[in-house]
Amino acid sequence: MTIPFELPAENRELSPFTGYTRAHWEAVADGLLGSAWRWATPGGALLDLPGRPSGSGVRSDGLEGYARTFLAAGFRVAGAEGKDPHGWLERYAQGLTAGTRTPGRDDAESWPLILDHHVQGQPMVESASVALGLMLTRPWLWDRLDGDVQDRAEKWLRGSITHVPAPNNWYLFPFMVASFLESVGRGDAATARALDRALDLMETWYRGDGWYADGDGRAFDHYNGWALHLYPLLHAHLSGDAALSARFGPRLREHLEGFSLLFGADGAPIHFGRSLTYRFAASAAVGIGAVTGHTPLSPGTSRRLISGNLRYFLERGSVTDDGLLSLGWHGPHEATLQNYSGPASPYWASKGFVALLAPEGDPLWTATEEPAPSEGPDRVLALPAPGLLIQSTRGDGIVRLHNHGSDHVRPHEGEFATQEDALYGRQAYSTHTGPTAVPNVRDNHLSVEVDGVGSVRRRVHPQGAGHGDGWGWAASWHRPVFASGPPMVPGLRVESVTVAHGAHELRVHRVVGAPHGARVTLTGWASDVLASELVGLHGWGERDAVRAPQGTAYEPWVRVPRLSAEVTGTAVFVALASLSAEPADAALADAVTGVAVTEGEVTVRWAGGPETVVAFGEPLRVQCG
Repeated sequence: MTIPFELPAENRELSPFTGYTRAHWEAVADGLLGSAWRWATPGGALLDLPGRPSGSGVRSDGLEGYARTFLAAGFRVAGAEGKDPHGWLERYAQGLTAGTRTPGRDDAESWPLILDHHVQGQPMVESASVALGLMLTRPWLWDRLDGDVQDRAEKWLRGSITHVPAPNNWYLFPFMVASFLESVGRGDAATARALDRALDLMETWYRGDGWYADGDGRAFDHYNGWALHLYPLLHAHLSGDAALSARFGPRLREHLEGFSLLFGADGAPIHFGRSLTYRFAASAAVGIGAVTGHTPLSPGTSRRLISGNLRYFLERGSVTDDGLLSLGWHGPHEATLQNYSGPASPYWASKGFVALLAPEGDPLWTATEEPAPSEGPDRVLALPAPGLLIQSTRGDGIVRLHNHGSDHVRPHEGEFATQEDALYGRQAYSTHTGPTAVPNVRDNHLSVEVDGVGSVRRRVHPQGAGHGDGWGWAASWHRPVFASGPPMVPGLRVESVTVAHGAHELRVHRVVGAPHGARVTLTGWASDVLASELVGLHGWGERDAVRAPQGTAYEPWVRVPRLSAEVTGTAVFVALASLSAEPADAALADAVTGVAVTEGEVTVRWAGGPETVVAFGEPLRVQCG
């Protein structure tokens, strides 16, 4: 698609994979900023972008437009050592002056007050972007403001410190406000508490393998990169806190070992978790790793990932003809959004521009691009701490994420929920497919049907993960939940194991405690463009394909392969799935030469040699070799 602002010529010698250089990143930042500022209020305090409002209302949305674009401007100008050829900082200084003059007033410019997260919380999110923008550009913006404007800005920002955040990554918003205030000599006991509180919580949320839970539950998603790693390391980098950098840097390095594999060969990030409309913010973890040196990736590989990710979205309609980021994935897509998504929400994509903090002569920009991890040999990588299994295939550049540990269920919510969360509840996600919309058939899902009502998976209980040479596995169990009809069936439990071997996915499920008359269904990948195959190897009866007319973020209309069978009591079901850009392989089942199922154990013999054994029990045991 046509990009509505001018970009430099490609440089295929320096960047053989993407053609993009640092100049492209600057041009994209300038293009997005110029388009967004056309919708500013006369004083520049609010950027009222067109579109349906978020649940926080239009004034909060206008602040969001100011704050999130300020992030892009901050990275752009700071990375250029203060050079500001378009005069962005003058505009943001004027907006800050106007917005903080009479906060809370219902007029054309005043910013909303920052209150508790459950009252009027969204401004707390935006306060972190304002603070970070000011911290990045201090010599050229903050230091030149009148003292009374500085005082007003501090007073407004302190609302973030004195009010209650949401119980997750939101604690990093007052953390960044405190970081800024301390950096300009306005720190006190309250800012010190905000810093210590967030850092203490980070320790409780760290689960290992470089992954944080987003709060006290088991939500693992892109917030790891664009919030939980980004803010502490930016604070350490900008404040020169070597001890904090040494504490958090190795975790980012370990995170990138696995996360770097979650970008397809076309640059797409994995379509998994909430807030996906932030798009190329997914590359923020790669960018901050390159800027701080806490990365296992070479500079050429880092640039391949971030530029591939940026180009992926620019070429697929994420920017409207007016030069604005749309609410969606490629283009507009309602199912990608949450109720907090407003017209300016996509501009958290600005976090991707953190890479511009690496100066022009940095190896991130001067080294020749190298292949992305997903462009190397086929790989399978298990991450036991978050309960994730990554599977990539070089032939088609598709990356798959098998989810046996992330659920977005808060600790106090228990098992029951009135509706599934399609962005977490499915058992597999990829860089080339998205989950189907909730009213449609669910993709990559094992459902127990009781009285005609299908179950959903809410709380995920991981049972382990591991990998070897060319294969890997992850397992979990869950209690099926019914959004309508019976709320719960006593004793009903589903145990699930995924074994990835090459391009194949062995899916083993044991259903325990199914009532008389129940049925079980299993679905595969949702696509009408890619080859999505699902064959039953044991226990399954009928096989068909179901339409999902609302499509996904990738396709307007899709088919989903499905297996089904009757089930009573305890039963084991074995299937083989695949997703490929190649034409459908009618002989998918030939990848397996034999399946033996005994009480509590499944043995699968693969064509060409290895044998997989899944032994249910405590602990569950999986062997392959």
